Amino acid sequence: MRLLVTGGAGFIGSAVVRRAVRAGHRVVNLDALTYAANPENVAEVADSPLYAFEQADIRDRDALERVFREHRPEGVMHLAAESHVDRSIDGPRAFVETNVVGTFNLLEAARAHWLREGQPGGFRFLHVSTDEVFGSLGPEGRFDEGTRYDPRSPYSASKAGSDHLVRAWGETFGLPVLVTNCSNNYGPFHFPEKLVPVTILAALHGREIPVYGRGENVRDWLFVEDHAAALLLVMERGVAGRTYCIGGEAEARNIDLVRLICRVMDEERPEGAPHGRLIAFVADRPGHDLRYAIDPSRIRAELGWRPTVTLEEGMRRTVRWFLDNERWWRPLLARDGVGRRLGTGQ
Repeated sequence: MRLLVTGGAGFIGSAVVRRAVRAGHRVVNLDALTYAANPENVAEVADSPLYAFEQADIRDRDALERVFREHRPEGVMHLAAESHVDRSIDGPRAFVETNVVGTFNLLEAARAHWLREGQPGGFRFLHVSTDEVFGSLGPEGRFDEGTRYDPRSPYSASKAGSDHLVRAWGETFGLPVLVTNCSNNYGPFHFPEKLVPVTILAALHGREIPVYGRGENVRDWLFVEDHAAALLLVMERGVAGRTYCIGGEAEARNIDLVRLICRVMDEERPEGAPHGRLIAFVADRPGHDLRYAIDPSRIRAELGWRPTVTLEEGMRRTVRWFLDNERWWRPLLARDGVGRRLGTGQ
């Protein structure tokens, strides 16, 4: 397929781009290259004749129209988004503009292209979303495709709005859309403002490892390469009009996840052990959901997908990647205060 991947220089998007090119798809990577994007994330495939890059913002409708006309994609995989909850609390406007208005622009550009190309059954629009749109779970139960929406942060509200737009364009205009809602991703190339890379890099520098509240919040952790495989499977074989929940089937409290990373760091960097002594509980953020967990029964039953990487294995691979790739993460610590959160002085 000729695929247009938005946000393809970001963490999850770049994993999709790398896997899609390796699988033989022609990929156009459309990315605005904001603070969390990095062209090095796709260096592995950048010289492939199957790969093309377009620096453009999904808020720019004219740029989107040009890209669709020049590249004539047969499918869109929409991953471009503002995604950091803490940043959405500090500055929600950018989240509404990118996640809601940007998705609207992309839908309209895709619809015009779909009609112009005469692709009623041969075009697909996959919108990649999050389990955070469902709100917070208690100690029992899991999110599935029928769970009602109950977003609690500006980030999750903006993603919920984009989900509703995509489904509306499918119902109203007949655009062949698919939606996925995933659990927390982790793995190589993870931008160093989220919990996993923050913990690894703080431990590496011998700095305080911040954990919100008492670390009781539970998340379902999904290795990014497993997620990329699931997304391509949905793109190729998913039923248009359907939603697929993608989870790692690996629930863990934040404090237990941080302790796991510290144990791996003890093995990999024994000179700094025990790294668990660096854990420090900090004031909780507003609206911090207690628990997320996904039931991936539909994608398993319909498409035969299930996660292949356990949490223990995935964390070991992730820690080792960060330890081996300082050249990648070191410059990122200077971006927009990221290093200050780690206390590295960058």
